[in-house]
Amino acid sequence: MDKFHPGYFGKVGMRHFHLLRNRTHCPTVNVERLWTLVSEKSKEQAEKAKDGKAPVIDVTKAGYFKVLGKGRLPEIPVIVKAKFFSAEAEKKIKAAGGACLLTA
Repeated sequence: MDKFHPGYFGKVGMRHFHLLRNRTHCPTVNVERLWTLVSEKSKEQAEKAKDGKAPVIDVTKAGYFKVLGKGRLPEIPVIVKAKFFSAEAEKKIKAAGGACLLTA
């Protein structure tokens, strides 16, 4: 058979109709980059706040799903909302006086 016969080029074989792509797609952000998702003004307010109000950082709005524990976190309490947290990230956020909230 050569390239001049019909059916030589083109798609051949069966297709996987219900193939689920990107099942493990989970964008991540490290603890050291959490404060880059917040404006500089709100960071200054959080440093000066004496009433115990902590800023809320929603990483899902920034396009991330999971928070990883690489880096250092300033000793400013912060509430972080994400779909997933690593154990190290959760430990560092709670050590700074913050909280981890799981979202759906």
